[in-house]
Amino acid sequence: MPHIQNAAVLQRIATLPLATYQAGETVLTAGTKTGRLLILRKGAVTIEKEGTVIAKVTEPGAVFGELSALLNQPHTADVRTLETSEFRVAPAELLEEDPAALLYVAAILAQRLNLANQAVVELKSQIQLHHMIRSSIGKAVKKLEDLLSATGVYAPGI
Repeated sequence: MPHIQNAAVLQRIATLPLATYQAGETVLTAGTKTGRLLILRKGAVTIEKEGTVIAKVTEPGAVFGELSALLNQPHTADVRTLETSEFRVAPAELLEEDPAALLYVAAILAQRLNLANQAVVELKSQIQLHHMIRSSIGKAVKKLEDLLSATGVYAPGI
C-alpha cells in the first residue's frame, strides 16, 4: 500500500474517530454493509474470502471497505485482526466528499490491479499455459484471464 503523502488526506484522517479491535476480532464481514471505511493506524489483519486468507496487511494507511463504498454493495471479504489493531473510522461518503481521499483510494486500487496483472502473467509463464490449456490449472487460469478481460479489469501487456 502506498504511504499517505497528501497533507490534506493526513489531516482529514487524523480527525477521524479511532476504533481498537483485539486479536481475533472480525472487523468487516463479507456480505454485510457497514457504510464505513477503516484506515489501519497500527496492527495486523488478514483478508479472507470464502475461508481462504488472501492477504495479510500490516501497513499503516491501508484502507478496508473501499470496494463496498465505491460499488455500493456488501463487503466482499472478511477482515480479521491478528493482533490488537487500531483503525481510523470514516463514513463511506468520505469518498464522495473529499477528492484527496478518493484519489488516495484510487491509487491503492490501481496498485492492487497492477499486482493482480503481474500475478496472472507470472502464473501463465510458470505453468506454460499454451501447453496446459486442457489441464485443470490451465483452464482455471484461462477462466480468470477471461473474467478479468471481460470486465475491463485486466488487459494483457498493459
